[in-house]
Amino acid sequence: MGRFADRTAVVTGGAGGIGREVCAALAAEGARVAVVDVDEAAVESTVGVLTGPAEGFVVDVRDPQAVAALMQDVHEQLGGPHVLVTLAGGSLGTPRDLAEIGPADVDLVVDVNVKGTFYCCQSVVPFMVEAGGGAIVTTSSIGGRQPSPVTGVPYATSKAAVVGLTKRLAREVGGRGVRVNAVAPGLFLTGRLQQMYDAMAEAERREVLDAIPLDRFPEIREAVDPILFLASDEASYITGVVLDVNGGRFMPL
Repeated sequence: MGRFADRTAVVTGGAGGIGREVCAALAAEGARVAVVDVDEAAVESTVGVLTGPAEGFVVDVRDPQAVAALMQDVHEQLGGPHVLVTLAGGSLGTPRDLAEIGPADVDLVVDVNVKGTFYCCQSVVPFMVEAGGGAIVTTSSIGGRQPSPVTGVPYATSKAAVVGLTKRLAREVGGRGVRVNAVAPGLFLTGRLQQMYDAMAEAERREVLDAIPLDRFPEIREAVDPILFLASDEASYITGVVLDVNGGRFMPL
C-alpha cells in the first residue's frame, strides 16, 4: 500500500516542476492528494495524471482566509490532512540585482514564501492534531543558507526566514504529535531557475557548478525522495531539522 496509505497530503505549488513530481510520488505510495496551485490548468493536468484519489484546488497562499477554507475543504473531501508540503514560492520572476528590485518584488517574494508558508502551517495544524498527528515539510533553499549568485536578496531573506519558522513551529507543535522539518534544495534547474541560470554569464555558471562537490546538477527525484522521507514514518523521531539537498555545496557543522 505504500508509506502514505490512508493519509491525505496537501501539496502547495503542487502543479510546478518539483511539486507535480511530489504529488505523483505521494499518490503512488497510497496518499490521497490535494494539489494546490494558482495555475488552474496546471492543477487540472496534474490531478488528471495521479493514481488514486486526488482533488485540485486553485488557491493563492497569500490569502489567509482562502488557505483556511482550503484546509477545511480538503478535510471534508479527502480527510485529514495528515501531511503538508509547502512548495509554493520561489523568486517568482523578480529581479536578482539589488538596484532593480522594487517594493512590489519584495512584497511578492516575502508574502508567498514566508506568509504563505505560515498561513498553510497555521491552518493545517488543528486538523493534524485532530487526526492524531501529522508531518509538515517546508521548503527553504541553499540560497537561504548561504549566499547564492543565482537569486536576489528578497529570496535569500525569505528562505532564511522559513528556517526560523520551521524550527519555532516544530518546538510549539511537537507535543501534539506534529513534526515540522524543512528541505533546503540546491540548484534544481526547473522553470524560472533554468531561465535565470541560462541568462548568467559563462563564468558565473561555471562558478556554480564548480562549487558542487558531486560535480553535477540534481535530478528531480533527488528533491522528491528527501521530501517523502521527512513526511513519512521513517522520520518519526526527526523534527526541527533542515535537510540540505545540494550535492555537498553547503556543508553545515
